[in-house]
Amino acid sequence: MKPVPHATSLRRAPVQRRSAERLTRILDACAELLDEVGYDALSTRAVAQRAGVPIGSVYRFFGNKRQMADALAQRNLERYVERVTDRLKKAGKGDWRAAMDAVLDEYLGMKRTAPGFSLVDFGNQIPVGSRHDEPNTRVADRLTDLLAGYLGRIPDADLRRAFLVAVESADTLVQLAFRIDPQGDEAIITETRELLRAYLGRVLD
Repeated sequence: MKPVPHATSLRRAPVQRRSAERLTRILDACAELLDEVGYDALSTRAVAQRAGVPIGSVYRFFGNKRQMADALAQRNLERYVERVTDRLKKAGKGDWRAAMDAVLDEYLGMKRTAPGFSLVDFGNQIPVGSRHDEPNTRVADRLTDLLAGYLGRIPDADLRRAFLVAVESADTLVQLAFRIDPQGDEAIITETRELLRAYLGRVLD
């Protein structure tokens, strides 16, 4: 079973397996409806109907749709880290270029295929359409902790700053790529990859 969001995003954390499965259905329904109707038209009642659960079950976990979207964003991050980790297991130990490709490719893969991801991302677009810095800091911290061991580096302040700069830069350019083309403009993505290689090469080579 995929991990559920951190308990701080929930009114009540699921304890039993059945409760966790119900939460998963609610978040799956939320993601599907975000793609279908958008954030403004999303409602807790519609999510409950799509998930096949009583409306009270939704309110057991979430006070409103904003909290639901926050929890979906946190689940996105957990699944993203899982995908990057799986890719790194297949790459050569210590190869930062392979690691960077995994980080970027898996983000692009989720952007293109994960339900609801294009709207809520990792939380930096909640409320939808706005941009916030905090989620990128959270992503950079998770990637630093993950990649430091893979690269044989100490996750010190310098490495965290380097990955934060890389995440912020990549995020801005990927958003541009998807504004130009719904599937991501390949020329912009190529430029993004080259920019990251040039920047991180100064730090990691």
